[in-house]
Amino acid sequence: MTVLVAYGSTGGSTAEIAGWIAEEFRAAGLDVRLLPADEVDDVAGYDALVLGAAMYAAGWHPDARRFAKRFAGPFADRPVWLFSSGPLDHTADDTDLPPDHQAEAAMHLLQAREHVTFGGRLTAEAHGWLGFVARRMKHEGHTGDFRDPQRIRAWARGVAAEITSPRRQA
Repeated sequence: MTVLVAYGSTGGSTAEIAGWIAEEFRAAGLDVRLLPADEVDDVAGYDALVLGAAMYAAGWHPDARRFAKRFAGPFADRPVWLFSSGPLDHTADDTDLPPDHQAEAAMHLLQAREHVTFGGRLTAEAHGWLGFVARRMKHEGHTGDFRDPQRIRAWARGVAAEITSPRRQA
């Protein structure tokens, strides 16, 4: 089974989450291709998809939104999962956050089985890629890493188990 893990990331936090997911898939015996969403040219040959996106005040990362529009049809018969990263607090760990309207649109386009939100990261070292809102948050001291690698990896193991399930392959 070959799984595509694609992501839209600006500061690298979401890319790192996608990397953790890919590691768990490989540990489960899956063949994984990890790519930025804007570098995916073709989805033939993939048996499943995980698409992740950083979530900002303006919504889901544009590369992930474009990916969902571009590849909606080809995934109609393949399992798809989506994730968002972004809350700069622990709300994503404390409650099941619904997808924003852009992630919900991607869920519909790709007929995703599930969407999950993970905490985000805003470092004090972040530079020019920050938007106005993020720069203000940084200036006001709202920085930190709110990702929970254990939760992310556990979710990825659950998805891997679903992909490799004999029921799914029957």
